[in-house]
Amino acid sequence: MSGRVLVLGSLNVDLVTRVERHPRPGETVLGEGLRRLAGGKGANQAVAAARAGADVAMAGCVGDDDAGRAYRERLARLGIDVDAVRVVPGVETGHALIEVADDGENAIVVVPGANAELGPRELDAVGALGPGDVLLLQLEVPREVVCVAARRAAARGARVVLNVAPWVALPPDVVELGDPVVANEHEMQALAEAGSQPASLLVTFGAHGASWDGETAPAHPVPPEEVLDTTGAGDAFCGALAAALAAGARRPAALAAALAAGAEAVRSDGAQPEPVL
Repeated sequence: MSGRVLVLGSLNVDLVTRVERHPRPGETVLGEGLRRLAGGKGANQAVAAARAGADVAMAGCVGDDDAGRAYRERLARLGIDVDAVRVVPGVETGHALIEVADDGENAIVVVPGANAELGPRELDAVGALGPGDVLLLQLEVPREVVCVAARRAAARGARVVLNVAPWVALPPDVVELGDPVVANEHEMQALAEAGSQPASLLVTFGAHGASWDGETAPAHPVPPEEVLDTTGAGDAFCGALAAALAAGARRPAALAAALAAGAEAVRSDGAQPEPVL
């Protein structure tokens, strides 16, 4: 019997423009178009897990603006339980400013907005987890909440999948709870420099695949002409991984599903192609 995936994390409105190349410090470049897309690492991963067939709930915060209300409704339409997505009065929904270059690489500035308000109310959802369930975490929300959520979920026998992005140093006991801790090469280096020792570490290498505690798997090849946007590829990877683990998949199958989802994500614009509004 499959468990449930609870994603505790961020919800952002992505403002995306395309540029020929990213500007150097002090330089201005022209952008082509401006789109409003659904984003935020937490919500991206929740949508990816739902698309992979998991029973998904989302815990997070949006502002009491049109974008926040529309975002909450959109997740519900996608079959995600949004009972733990709180509308915060007097605060704007989080935003991300994203430049996508012609080679598909992106540069991102995140404005937390309501995501910074994530707190004890949203942690109530963690109390409903148990053995077989998966808690999926990232670091675009307050670190203290992530730590409490990880400890509480682990104490209830749930599996904690911890994506250490964007990088923030965490207490060693929280890092040890990740099964696995998911990091890219830069985050892996930061973990090492912080002296953190994950009990289980899954490192992603983009087009070069991934390694889970030394067991490597190749990436699914994507021809360069098919790479439209790398935004959200890592989130698609994490969401599909959590869905597979909740379904009882062993490591090789879960990793294969995650790599396939990451490869598919770069073939479309935006972390979630469908607009927020």
